[in-house]
Amino acid sequence: MQIMKGFHAVTSILLIVGGLNWLLQGLFGWDIGQIFGGQDAAVSRIIYVLVGISAVIELFGHKKSCMWCGKKGMSSSMVK
Repeated sequence: MQIMKGFHAVTSILLIVGGLNWLLQGLFGWDIGQIFGGQDAAVSRIIYVLVGISAVIELFGHKKSCMWCGKKGMSSSMVK
């Protein structure tokens, strides 16, 4: 279970980074990837791929992750 907790944390962080990137892009026309040399730089492409993979993982595994995270704050009568 500890591995899944870490995996969920990493995918969540990457999704937050991706979401903030879209926010900055939409509001100011600025891309976080510019820090690493632009969209064509290898580092930027790796980050974009990792964010995309994290989104796919969360898309298909969200129900499991959400139930796991929700147990901590829920009373035992609410958890099935």
